[in-house]
Amino acid sequence: MIGRTARNLSLGIAVLLGVGSLPATAAPPVVAQSNQWDVRPLAAGYQVTLHLDAPAPLRASLPLLEVDGTPLGVAKQSPDRRTMTLVTTDPAVLTAHDVRLVWSGDLGKEAGKSRSITAAAGPTDAYWLKARRGPLLPADPGALGKYKVDTAEYNLGDEAVYLPGLGHRSELLGKVYTPRGAIGPRPLVVFLHGRHQNCYGDPTDPNGLDKPWPCPKGMKPVPSYRGYDGPATALASNGYQVVSISANAINGWDGDAYDAGAQARAELILDHLALWRKWSTVGGGPFGTRFVGKVDLQNVGLMGHSRGGEGVARAAVLNADRGGLYGIRAVLPLAPTDFARATVPGVAMSVVLPYCDGDVSDLEGQQFYDDTRYSVTGDTAPRSTVTVLGADHNFFNTEWTPGQSVAPSNDDWAGDEKESPCGAKTPGRLTAKQQQAVGTAYIAGFFRLQLGHERQFMPQFDGSDSRAASAGKAVVRVVSQAPLASREDLNHFDTALPAGAVTGNATATVCAGVTSTAVRAALPTCMSTDDWANAPHWTTAWFASKTPTTAVTKLKWSGTNGVVRVPVPAWQRDVRRFAALTFRAAPDPAGKPTTDLTVRVVDGHGRAAAVPVSTVSDALVRMPGANGNGLPKNLLRTVRIPLTSLKGVDLSDVRSVELRTDRVATGSAYVSDLSFSSPGLGLSAPAVLLPQVSASNVTVKEGDKGTHTVDFWVRLSRPSIRPVTVYAETNGELGESVGEVARRLVFKPGQVRQKVTVSITGNTRDSYDLPFSLVLSAPHDALLNESFGHGLVLDDDPTPTLTLGNVKTVEKAGVVDFPVKLSAPSDKYITFSGVLKDGTAVIRKDYASVNDDGTGPVIRAIDGYVEPGKTTGELQVKILDDKVKEPTETFSVVIGTVDGAVLKVPTTLTGTITDND
Repeated sequence: MIGRTARNLSLGIAVLLGVGSLPATAAPPVVAQSNQWDVRPLAAGYQVTLHLDAPAPLRASLPLLEVDGTPLGVAKQSPDRRTMTLVTTDPAVLTAHDVRLVWSGDLGKEAGKSRSITAAAGPTDAYWLKARRGPLLPADPGALGKYKVDTAEYNLGDEAVYLPGLGHRSELLGKVYTPRGAIGPRPLVVFLHGRHQNCYGDPTDPNGLDKPWPCPKGMKPVPSYRGYDGPATALASNGYQVVSISANAINGWDGDAYDAGAQARAELILDHLALWRKWSTVGGGPFGTRFVGKVDLQNVGLMGHSRGGEGVARAAVLNADRGGLYGIRAVLPLAPTDFARATVPGVAMSVVLPYCDGDVSDLEGQQFYDDTRYSVTGDTAPRSTVTVLGADHNFFNTEWTPGQSVAPSNDDWAGDEKESPCGAKTPGRLTAKQQQAVGTAYIAGFFRLQLGHERQFMPQFDGSDSRAASAGKAVVRVVSQAPLASREDLNHFDTALPAGAVTGNATATVCAGVTSTAVRAALPTCMSTDDWANAPHWTTAWFASKTPTTAVTKLKWSGTNGVVRVPVPAWQRDVRRFAALTFRAAPDPAGKPTTDLTVRVVDGHGRAAAVPVSTVSDALVRMPGANGNGLPKNLLRTVRIPLTSLKGVDLSDVRSVELRTDRVATGSAYVSDLSFSSPGLGLSAPAVLLPQVSASNVTVKEGDKGTHTVDFWVRLSRPSIRPVTVYAETNGELGESVGEVARRLVFKPGQVRQKVTVSITGNTRDSYDLPFSLVLSAPHDALLNESFGHGLVLDDDPTPTLTLGNVKTVEKAGVVDFPVKLSAPSDKYITFSGVLKDGTAVIRKDYASVNDDGTGPVIRAIDGYVEPGKTTGELQVKILDDKVKEPTETFSVVIGTVDGAVLKVPTTLTGTITDND
C-alpha cells in the first residue's frame, strides 16, 4: 500500500502547489464517480476530486486522497476546505469504488477495514502502567518562581507583514509574559502554535470562505497563541521574557505553500524578533520604553508546536544563514512535523513526542534528532527527545482542548476504547490538565537549563529519566546526546562492523527503513509494516521521499553465546571523566515483546564488569499497544550504565565494550549510538561558520521532440575545508515532461557547486507551464539555505485553433452533436461555453439543453470540450420530437467563453431542425 503512495507522492505534491487546476468554464467528463467524488481524465493522468459535507479540519498532517484503501498522494484543498483534488497517473482510479480523505499522520490508523480507532491491549501494557521511575529532580521546573507575571498583548493588524514562502500577508499578534520587577536584560522565549482552525463561528456570507484570512464576517480568529499560559507563566515567574505569537494567516493560506508553510513560519518568527529588537533598544510601538534594556536578544529560545515545530527549526537555521543576528540558542519542537528532513545543527534541541499523537501519528519529529545528531563535525550542542506516554497532539495547548478553548476543539486521538493505551478511558492516558502539567515541566525545564544555565534541570534531559514533581504520574522517556565536549563516540552502529566483531550464534546487520515504504537506501530494511506510524525512525518524508532514513544495526541471535565486540581505540581508553556508557536500543517487533542483552566492559588487564540491560533500562521492553492503529511505536531508547557500576574495571584503560546474548536464548534487537558521556550544557549558538547550501531556480522551454536537459546548480556559500554532502531530488507533478532525479551530492574540500541535470521531454502539444522542485535535504557539514530549487517548464507550443460548425438534423434525432474540431492535439482540457437562443425553434418545445430534465427553470447554458490528446470534441443539444407538422425551424448557440484554444468570441452557431411529421 505505502509503496504506491511513495511512487505517486510527487504528483500529489504538485497539486498541493496549485499545478493542473481546471478552467472554470466546463468540467471534463467523468470516468468514475459516486455522489461525493469523481475521476476525470487529464493529459497528465487523472484528476480525483472529493467533495466533503463540511470543511476539512486544519491539521498538522498533510491531506491525502485514498482510493480503494491506497493513499495516492497529497491533495490540494479548496479555500473553503470542502473540496480535495489530486492528479495521479495510477489507472486504478478508473475502477475506483471508494475515495476518502485520510491524513499523512494517520496511515497506520487507516490500515484496517474499520476507520474507527479500536486497538486491543498490547502484551507490555501492564508494565508501562507501572514502569520504572527515575529520581525526582531537586527542583521542579513547573513550579512558579519569585516574580509575579504581567501579561499584555500587541496587535499590529491582520495583514501587517508579507511572508515570503506564503505569498500572503500575516498578522503580527502576540501575548507577552513579563516578570514583574525583574532587573536587567533577560532571555527571550518565543512560542509558536501549529496548524489549527484559524477562524470559528458562522460566516454571514458563505462565499467569504474563499478567502480564509482575515476571518470572513461573522467569524472570529481562534486565539491559539493564548494556549500556552502554563509554560509561559512558569518561565516568566522565574525571570524569563516570553511571547506567544499568532500564525492564523499561515494556517489559512499554507495549503498552497510549496513547503507546507515552514519558511513562512520561520519568517514570521524573525519578524517578531525584529520588533523585539526595536522595542528592547529604542522602544516605540505599543510598549513605549517599557522593554528598553530588558530583553537579551543574544539569548533566545524557540518553542514550536505541530507545524510550528518545523517552523522554529527552520527559523534557527534561517537566522544562522543570515549571519546570526539573533542569538537563538535553544529550540524545542513540540509534536512537530518534518516534511523535508531538515537538520538543526549548532543549537540545543529537545523534541517532545506525544505517544498518543493522533495528528502527527508517525512522530516524524524523531527525525530532527536522528538527522542532526551527527550532521556537523564538531557540533558542540546537546540534543534530546522526550517521549511522553499517554499524551495526545492537541492538549498541550489549552485553546485546542475541549472544555478549555473558546473555539471548538477535540481530542485528536479520536477514541475512548478501554483496551488501547491511548483510549480516553484507559489508566495510562493523561487527562488534559495532566498533559499540560507535563508540557509545562519540560518546556520550562529545557529553556531554564539551556538559556539560564540552571543546571539543576540537567538530569531532566540527560537520559536518566529524572522526574519533575509537577509532571505527576506521567511516564516519560528521554533519549539524550551529550555535547561533544563531554562525549566520546565508540560506534554509531550505522555501518557494517569489521570482520570478527560478531561471534557465536549471532548476526549484526545494518538496516534502514521499513519494507513497505520502498526506502531508496541500499540497505536491508529494519522491519516490515503497512503502518508508517509505528516506525518513527524510518518513516518517509513527504517532500524528501527518496532521502535514506536512519541506519541502525539489527542484532539477531539464536543462542546464549553471541557476542558483539566493539574495541576502544587507544586514545579513548581513559574514560574516568565520563559518567556513563550509553547507547540506544529497542526490541525487534518481529520478536518477543521483551528481550535482554548483557553489556560487558573489559579493561587492559582482562578484568570485566557485566551489566544486564534490564537492570538499568526498559529500552528492550516493547512500548505499549497492540499491532494496529500506529501502535506500538518502535522507538530506540536510552540504555544508560553509570560507570560507577563497573566494579573492578580500570576505567583508565578500557579496551572493549561487548553486547552479549547470554540473557535470552533467541532474540532480536536494534542498537545505535554507543558512547561514553557525561551530562553537559555544551556550547549552543547560531552555526554561522558553516557553509550554506542552496539550489538554484531554473526555467526551460519544453521543446518539440526528443529529450533535452536542464541544469540546476547546487551551491555552497563558501568553500569548506571538509567534504559536504546533501541529498537532492526532483519533486512535483513531473508527468511525462520532467525526469525523476535522486542523488547524494558530495562537495569535495574547496568545491562550491554541483550540477544536477534533469531531463525534459518535449512535444508539440499545447500545455500548461509545469512547475516542479529540486528539494535539498539532510545536509552534512552545512546549513540548508535555499532548500527548494524551483523549476518551471515553459510550454512553447502554439495554442490550437478551435473550429465549431453548424448542425442540421431531423426532429427525431434525439441528442445531436455540433461539429467540434481542434487544429492540433493539446495537453490541455479545452472547454467552451455559451447560451442557447430561440429562433423559430423554441426551447423546451423543439429543443433543450442536455442538462435540462424539463423541471424547474429553463436551462439555457451550454458547454463543450475537447479532451487532452484529441482533435475532435463534443457540443451537444437535445432535439425534442412531437407529432405536429411544422416548417423547418432554427435556433442558435452563442459561444461566449473559451479556455485553452483560439476562437473568436462571440461565435454564433445555427441549429436547423427538419420536421419528420
